[in-house]
Amino acid sequence: MLLETLNPMHYNITSLVPDTMPVATVPILILMCFLFLIWTHEETSSIPGPGYCMGIGPLLSHGRFLWMGVGNACNYYNKTYGEFVRVWISGEETFIISK
Repeated sequence: MLLETLNPMHYNITSLVPDTMPVATVPILILMCFLFLIWTHEETSSIPGPGYCMGIGPLLSHGRFLWMGVGNACNYYNKTYGEFVRVWISGEETFIISK
């Protein structure tokens, strides 16, 4: 009898969580998603270049510079976006100007 009362499988976990928990969780999750979208939103720039896209753009841009080298990456961005390009190197916005 003592072993049955100490067995954690004996208790029903759902009885420990109040019924209002799912009702309160949904608005909190929606609010957190909304705040995350506002936090990651950045104004679009009039200068051409890869998009920011929640921080993925800077990672891809920096990775391309590491993988291809500065000269080849600059040539790639100039062929893709034109003579004046905005990219990210080491997390900082960098402008490539060439002709």
